[in-house]
Amino acid sequence: MLRLSNPTREYPWGSPTAIFDLLGEDPTGEPAAELWLGAHPAAPSVVETTDGEQRLDELIARDAESVLGRDVVARFGRTLPYLLKVIAVARPLSLQVHPSLERAREGFAAEEAAGIDLMDRRRSYKDRNHKPELVHALTRFEGLCGFRAPRRVVELLADLDAPLAQAIHHLLAGDPTAQGIRTAFRRLLEPELRPAPEEVGEVVEACRRRLAAGASPSPRADRTVVLLGEAYPGDPGVVTSLLLNPVTLEPGEAMFVPSGGVHAYLDGTAVEVMANSDNVLRAGLTTKHIDVPELLANVDYVAAPPIRIAPEVVNEVTRVYYAPVDDFELSVTEVPAGGAHPLPGRGPRIVFCLDGEVRITAETDDSIDLARGQSAFVPASDGALTIEGIGADGAGRVVQADVP
Repeated sequence: MLRLSNPTREYPWGSPTAIFDLLGEDPTGEPAAELWLGAHPAAPSVVETTDGEQRLDELIARDAESVLGRDVVARFGRTLPYLLKVIAVARPLSLQVHPSLERAREGFAAEEAAGIDLMDRRRSYKDRNHKPELVHALTRFEGLCGFRAPRRVVELLADLDAPLAQAIHHLLAGDPTAQGIRTAFRRLLEPELRPAPEEVGEVVEACRRRLAAGASPSPRADRTVVLLGEAYPGDPGVVTSLLLNPVTLEPGEAMFVPSGGVHAYLDGTAVEVMANSDNVLRAGLTTKHIDVPELLANVDYVAAPPIRIAPEVVNEVTRVYYAPVDDFELSVTEVPAGGAHPLPGRGPRIVFCLDGEVRITAETDDSIDLARGQSAFVPASDGALTIEGIGADGAGRVVQADVP
């Protein structure tokens, strides 16, 4: 088992404190948005080996069958199939979609053929992989995910006193179907159709007035429009929030975002596990690269509620969140004081300690101690694991990513 050092990513929407608190480090004054634990070449973890520090992706490349296991290599190639993250949202972030595996391969090949450098800001496809993801809340976590039922959008827009809102209302009232949602979404985002900033501002002010009058059919929806309007003035993505489902995850709850699922995150700290990809197609609510045509080509327009994943209790200390993909699964283990317990799952694994201090022991009798904020990579060759709490009160909590 190998101790990990993990890179943080600084984006404007990140929290200046949450990830530093988790790691037990002093804040730098900059917003730490994400902590990456994995082998994606854009920001790989570093492992401590007997030969010194080494990038995890390079370690895997040298001896993939031992590190990943033959089964994983046969299914996914010589790469770790997943990427684990801690995400800390202090300001709303982009309206986005992740591509399917087929679209990712096509898009990556097209950008490679066009000679667009991987580090170029215009690049939409950073790799050939899809990026379904599972979000597990550590704090109360707020977001938007998937499309509302069209009839509900019609209700929200019916008395909203702004020309743009009434235009979308008229459109959806005449076609309350997935096709109507598609037309409305494109009306707001396509470059030749998108509203002017002042039209977006009128919708924001109409929501603000409706809230103040206590006449909103959904105060939450109106508050979201106002929040986004203050964070990204004039951005059409502000108005698209009225088309999307709001979602709140309480600590311990989880949500799955499939490829093609439009979403945006508003506030909170969570653990994310996803396919090993950095492909994000954005259409607004961001200062990063926007590729509206590509996002629109990848969106699933079917109206459906967010996909909440209930954990399965597999033993007295571990809950597993099974996502409907082959690339990853996520488990949370809370060990009480006294005694060792099996740590379900199979290598290759990444284990991250959220609270307390724990000792993890492999079949080989190799062991590693992890305190809050510390993590380890467990090769497939290490076999079954046990876990016990060793902190002051004997308890600990870890999150683990592995391959189903």
